[in-house]
Amino acid sequence: MDLHFLTADPTAAERAAVDALLGAPADGWTGGPRVDRDTHTATGGHQAREERHLLLPGLHAIQSRIGWISEGALNYLCQRLTVPPADAFGVATFYALLSTVPRPPRVVHVCDDIACRCRGAESLCAALEKKVGPAYHPPAGNHHHVPADASAWIRTPCLGLCDQAPAALVTQAGVEPIEVLFGDATAESIARVLGGDLTAAKNPRPRFPQAGQSSLRLLKRVDVIDPTSLDDYRAHGGYQALRRALDIGADLVIREVTDSKLAGRGGAAFPTGRKWDAVVRQPVRPHYLICNADESEPGTFKDRVVMESDPFSVIEAMTVAGFATGCQRGYLYLRGEYPLAHERLQNAIDAARSRGLLGENIMDRGIAFDVEIRKGAGAYICGEETAIFNSIEGFRGEPRNKPPFPVQVGLFGKPTVVNNVETLVNVLEVLRIGGAEYAKIGTDGSAGPRLFCLSGRIAKPGVYEVPYGATLRQLIDLAGGVIAGRPLQTVLLGGAAGGFVRPDEIDLPLTFEATRAAGTTLGSGVIMVFDDTVDLPSTLRRIAAFFRDESCGQCVPCRVGTVRQEESLQRLCAKKPIGGVEQEIALLDEIGLAMKDASICGLGQTAYSAVESAIKRLRLFEPAGQQ
Repeated sequence: MDLHFLTADPTAAERAAVDALLGAPADGWTGGPRVDRDTHTATGGHQAREERHLLLPGLHAIQSRIGWISEGALNYLCQRLTVPPADAFGVATFYALLSTVPRPPRVVHVCDDIACRCRGAESLCAALEKKVGPAYHPPAGNHHHVPADASAWIRTPCLGLCDQAPAALVTQAGVEPIEVLFGDATAESIARVLGGDLTAAKNPRPRFPQAGQSSLRLLKRVDVIDPTSLDDYRAHGGYQALRRALDIGADLVIREVTDSKLAGRGGAAFPTGRKWDAVVRQPVRPHYLICNADESEPGTFKDRVVMESDPFSVIEAMTVAGFATGCQRGYLYLRGEYPLAHERLQNAIDAARSRGLLGENIMDRGIAFDVEIRKGAGAYICGEETAIFNSIEGFRGEPRNKPPFPVQVGLFGKPTVVNNVETLVNVLEVLRIGGAEYAKIGTDGSAGPRLFCLSGRIAKPGVYEVPYGATLRQLIDLAGGVIAGRPLQTVLLGGAAGGFVRPDEIDLPLTFEATRAAGTTLGSGVIMVFDDTVDLPSTLRRIAAFFRDESCGQCVPCRVGTVRQEESLQRLCAKKPIGGVEQEIALLDEIGLAMKDASICGLGQTAYSAVESAIKRLRLFEPAGQQ
């Protein structure tokens, strides 16, 4: 195939950023200087195309070094990987954290999503506009100069730090790039960061509310051990589960997981044992394992807490899963807004590898398995299991049609098991106490402990661990109740793709069966509390805007429906409905039904869920006398 590259050239810094990842180019066909023989022969094309999966890491490398991705940098990366520039441009523009237009080297991303709005994000943004100027909007074109010491702030969707709302993420490009996610942000602290004082972003994480409690299973080491120490992890029971797995063999590991009735904790609740067994039965090799750590659901931050505070547990659990399902390679797909989690997970991987707990000969048992972190770049849709495959392979993170299912044809076309962080760390507890004992925790239909993310207008926001069956009221009480004892307006259960419940429904047991019967969902474990001070119509508009922005655009029902949904909500909130409120709501319901029935993946299928529950359950837009 004859590829036509751009005429733009990379700067020395852009070339160095790419070469640091890929190594020096081997010949003139892959970005090096042309010599006479390059006009007659070409080498390395097939090998270069096999490195397509390094496209996203390459884009990250450029962005981290320069602050944005120029035509010259993109052109050079495409030459190195033998990727058409138009194709790579489509990938680069897919992700919110990457910029193909000039952007200052130092940027503060300020969250204005629903949890942060409850804690004053709109007031914060207004104060920032007065203090440092409006949010950054690049001028037209991509050839204007950005000073090396320039800085800017931009609005961004949920950053996964809802327990410290309002949250912000600072990124500073350079030879040694800096990324810091910090909470309790103020206009003053952000202004200091923009001025170059990064100490203003060094807010420590709050102490885990349940730290040290004897009843904990999944979070028993959080705020108890040093998350950077493998020895400390092993002193508190670490790697006992892996040792037992190797002792009993892969078949019995899957039997234990199946007997435990462990279901996926990412929202779909698929039985983990069945998924693992389906992969094992596939004769095609190799098999791949993916830990889905791209939790981007607004209000979700449980996996971040585990990865930051107990990273070795994630790596151990991945190793167990890899051994049980016949995988020799695992990818940990981490959301791009989690720099501290990235640092600690990489440290855990390096430490485990150096001590024979990862690599070619794990625990001297002749078992091979290794883990690589792949960093996302700000795309909610990449939490969908098949969109992850495309993202890792170097394509736009768009979901694939199913069947074939991932257990048959997944990453690189091979059988693949995908589990999220919470699901995997549950496996360690299953092996510690046995599948049958684990199944006794919780209820018959919902086994085991569960992590819930409490945020919004709650006194003690944070991650809480309880057995399935605890009620919504008990969780709210555990987190200190509504701030200042104010009246509870509603609770968003399950996140932006979940649903609202009324104050008279908070005795609802938090189980799959109970929430299903009540017409709602546990989703990703979000419990977002709204008191009477929250503007609920404005919150609904923000949810609709989130889905509009995060739709990958691949299918018409979602691409068009999310836009029309937001437009309808804007009319309702402005009290300018088409043909009256009743007719507007009927139109909105028709849009929602089309998205639910015809969208390719769960994003479109659930984009109307929270809006529908607000309209039908809370009767939000009905006149006061009719509610």
